[in-house]
Amino acid sequence: MSSSTLALAASPTALRSRIAWRVLLAFAGSWLVAALAQIEIKLPFTPVPITGQTLGVLLVGASLGAGLGGVSMALYLAQGALGLPFYSGGESGADFLTPSAVTGGYLWGFVLSAAVVGWLAERGWDRSIRSSIGAMFLGEVVLYAVAIPWLMQALDVSLAEALELGLAPFVVGDTLKLLAAAGLLPLAWRVVGTRRR
Repeated sequence: MSSSTLALAASPTALRSRIAWRVLLAFAGSWLVAALAQIEIKLPFTPVPITGQTLGVLLVGASLGAGLGGVSMALYLAQGALGLPFYSGGESGADFLTPSAVTGGYLWGFVLSAAVVGWLAERGWDRSIRSSIGAMFLGEVVLYAVAIPWLMQALDVSLAEALELGLAPFVVGDTLKLLAAAGLLPLAWRVVGTRRR
């Protein structure tokens, strides 16, 4: 079992233990998700858009670990709530985090999802394709476990309707994002290992 995270393993040795460096890594993760949030496809039959955010959340969680990954996603939410155009399609505002916000559950789910993927990555799940797929899949399950009940109450719809609106349209895209993230992590570890040698 390894407690090292990819971001720290790839960092210069002199910076790894510095708090300022870890804060910078957490902000960098939040900015990555903000950039991927600008990739947005609106669907006519659901109020939830397709975005690149989930890919960023999985990568940030796995790269930074549970604590720093969760903090990074909390910073992402905070910066968007304060007015930076960080949410999907350049949106912002604290209203997106309230119980009545349709996408609020996804945003809050990012924090928990990144923490879970990070926790698994700290235990070496990001080192091989097979275990990395498992970690990313569990991260997705956690995300939707928050998002779907939130969507149900925000729209006042049944579980079946919430799944139809908030999960079914994203299965293919999220599977592709999950596989991309799962493939990138072991590859990145190999690059870091080669650099160390």
